[in-house]
Amino acid sequence: MSGVLVVAEARRGAVRDISLELVAAAGSLVRGAGGPLVVGLVGADAEELAPRLDVAGVDEIVTVRSPREHFEAHVAEQALEALVADVEPAVVLLGHTIDALGYAPALAARAGLGFASDAWSVQWDGMPVVRRGAYGDRLVARVEFPGRDRVLVLMRSGAVEPAAGAGSARVRALDVAFDEAAIATEHLGYREVERGDVDITQAEFLLSVGRGIGDKSNLSQFEELAEALGATLAVSRPIVDAGWMPSTRQVGQSGLTVKPKLYLAFGISGAVQHLAGMRKAETIIAVNSDPEAPIFNVAHYGAVADLFDVAEALSAREA
Repeated sequence: MSGVLVVAEARRGAVRDISLELVAAAGSLVRGAGGPLVVGLVGADAEELAPRLDVAGVDEIVTVRSPREHFEAHVAEQALEALVADVEPAVVLLGHTIDALGYAPALAARAGLGFASDAWSVQWDGMPVVRRGAYGDRLVARVEFPGRDRVLVLMRSGAVEPAAGAGSARVRALDVAFDEAAIATEHLGYREVERGDVDITQAEFLLSVGRGIGDKSNLSQFEELAEALGATLAVSRPIVDAGWMPSTRQVGQSGLTVKPKLYLAFGISGAVQHLAGMRKAETIIAVNSDPEAPIFNVAHYGAVADLFDVAEALSAREA
């Protein structure tokens, strides 16, 4: 029992981004634990999509043809069980997604596997070690799995840079005899969510504010500044907890992971939960009156100053 099995995801004829993020996360595990890095893909079009998963580091791609055109949790669970039995990995990685949540925990419980969800880091330290949020993401938990020969981990989307580079993986099909009687649901169609807000994960320039702005009435100043600068407004958790902004604007472990070209932070101290969600921005500029604020440890540029003075100076410059 060795190596890592990554379970990729596809939807509507496209491999989802989380799949290549999982491959990247698996690479560091394989270097520590040894064994092959195998990617499994389940779907009606799995064989056709397999070449899109052939990136650097992947040793083998195993496809399972689904008897259903669209995702079905019971099909996926049976396929995962067959993949695990076939590959015999030490670690199984899936995305912390709506699809995987529908079947992976059930298999982990039934098979007695070590299990962790919503992980933002997984490394090898003699055994798999997972880091994830705890107590409402106020703490970072280190999760180990003593006595477990196999571990299944659901990884948070956006926590790792996707794997890239041309690969030379072997591709083979795994024939699974599905129990049709156990397939209990039917796909009725897709319904697009009406977004009443912006998608901060796609923004190239984020202006983010935290508890340092002091009062809800001050939000309008930064909304106007963000518009003037061509930025998208984002916030830290205290702003959402106070009910001042919706969670769709929140950056951090309990919010969204972002990777903009520019991240401009006003009044954000830089708790580890927030840093986990934005530290991969290409350029980070922090404004905080506290010279010891943790955010300065990751910022490329910083100003120890009154955030309102800086905001007013920027507004005046753009006027």
